[in-house]
Amino acid sequence: MYEFIVGKIIEATPAYCILENNGIGYYINISLNTYSGISQEQEKSKLFIHHVVREDAQLLFGFAGKKERELFRLLISVSGVGANTARMILSSLTPDEIQMAIVEGNVAVLQSVKGIGAKSAQRIIVDLRDKAGKPGDDNILKIESLGKNRNEALSALVTLGFPKNSVEKVLEKICKQNNNLPVEELVKQALKNL
Repeated sequence: MYEFIVGKIIEATPAYCILENNGIGYYINISLNTYSGISQEQEKSKLFIHHVVREDAQLLFGFAGKKERELFRLLISVSGVGANTARMILSSLTPDEIQMAIVEGNVAVLQSVKGIGAKSAQRIIVDLRDKAGKPGDDNILKIESLGKNRNEALSALVTLGFPKNSVEKVLEKICKQNNNLPVEELVKQALKNL
């Protein structure tokens, strides 16, 4: 819903900041990495936003760069990893360290984060290994381009009445064979396999 918010940082702590834009103060949850990347002295700051809507709250999570936000989105896509856990991971490790741990299958690095046990660390690695590129790449996460088409195809197929789990498995299989397919082609191929 929100891509980014530009404004003046009124208050900043390692866990949240208040960003004023046109007379409205937005309470935005941030990671330690983002905290170190923002400054209250700047006239204008830009935070990339991820909006979480829950039954009891609407939360904004802000990131100094798109790379960190995409990694956050990948982390919360893993079963059992919520927004606060993902923020804790991003506060404990840099995006490059997280990516390296995922690519190399280094469970110990992820387990060093408070609240992440062996099973959660293994699940993160298994679920995200194929989606993470090499650390330091601007193309850190293949999901940004691949994910958009895949998510649109997923949404279309679920709207048509197919079960989400079945559609995800079929799309994953198709994307492993060719990850540059447009949405229309993804839907066509998925329909043949469902």
